[in-house]
Amino acid sequence: MKLEAIRLRAQAIKEIRRFFDEMGFLEVETPVRIKAPAPEPNIDCPPVSTGGFLRASPELQMKKLLAAGLDKIYQIGPCFRDGEIGSRHNSEFTMLEWYRSQATYLDIKEDFRRMFLALMENFSSRAKKEQCKIEEISVRRAYREFASWDPWEGEWNRDKFDYDMATIIEPELKRHEGVFLVDYPTPCASLAKISGDVAERWEFYWRGLELANCFTELCDSAEQARRFEEARKERKALDESPYPIDSNFLTEIAKIESAAGIAVGIDRLIMVLGGLAEISQARVMD
Repeated sequence: MKLEAIRLRAQAIKEIRRFFDEMGFLEVETPVRIKAPAPEPNIDCPPVSTGGFLRASPELQMKKLLAAGLDKIYQIGPCFRDGEIGSRHNSEFTMLEWYRSQATYLDIKEDFRRMFLALMENFSSRAKKEQCKIEEISVRRAYREFASWDPWEGEWNRDKFDYDMATIIEPELKRHEGVFLVDYPTPCASLAKISGDVAERWEFYWRGLELANCFTELCDSAEQARRFEEARKERKALDESPYPIDSNFLTEIAKIESAAGIAVGIDRLIMVLGGLAEISQARVMD
C-alpha cells in the first residue's frame, strides 16, 4: 500500500464521519467477537478458540441498539470472512454500516447517493472533470435483458441465480458507471422486508464492483426465526457448520417498528476513489 493510498483512506474516513455527524447520527462500537452470526449460507465467520466468532458484520448488534431506542447510528470497523481472498476480497476488511429507524431502503439510497457523490467530488480526480452517472436497474430487468430469463418465473433456482449474477450480470454492469440494482427475488431477502413479490433490497455497483448492500429491515421476529432456520438447513446441505441462533436478537427486533440499514465496504470504496485495481492496495496488509 502506497503512502498516497494511506493518506486517501484516512481523509475519506474522516469525511465519512463528518458526513454522518452533521446528519445527526451517533457513532457506535459493537463487539468484534460475537456469540452467533446471522446464518448466511455462503458467509463463513472465523471461529475463536475461546468461544464465539469474529463478525462478518455488526448488523445484529447494531439493530439491538435500534431496539434499545437509538434511531440514527453508524459504525466503521473491522469484519472477517473465512476463505475470501482475491483482487476484490480479503479475509479481513473494514465495513461502514448505518441504520435509521422509521426509514426504508429508499431513504438509505438517498443517504448513500449523497455520501458517495460527495466523496467522489472530493477525492476522485475523474469526478472533478465530469459528473458521475448513476442509474437504477431492477433485478428483474437485469436478468431479462442480460441473462435472458426471469427469476420470478418457474421454479426458483438459487445456483443459477448466483452463477448468472457473477458471470453475466456483474460483468455487464462494468459497462455502466454507478448502478443501483434494486428489488430482489424474495428468496434473496435474508434479513430484508418483503413487499409483494420483491425483497426491499438494493446493491450499488461502480463499474461492476459491488460497494453496498441495503435492506428495509425485517422486524418480524417469527418470520426472521423461520428464515434463520432455513438458512441453517442450507448451511448443512452445503456441509457448512450451522451457527447458533441469536435468540436475544430475535426477541429484540420485535421492538423495532420499522428501520433500514446498509453495509458499505470501505476498502472497495477506497479502490474506487483512488483508481486502485487490487483491494490489497486499499488497506495496510500484514
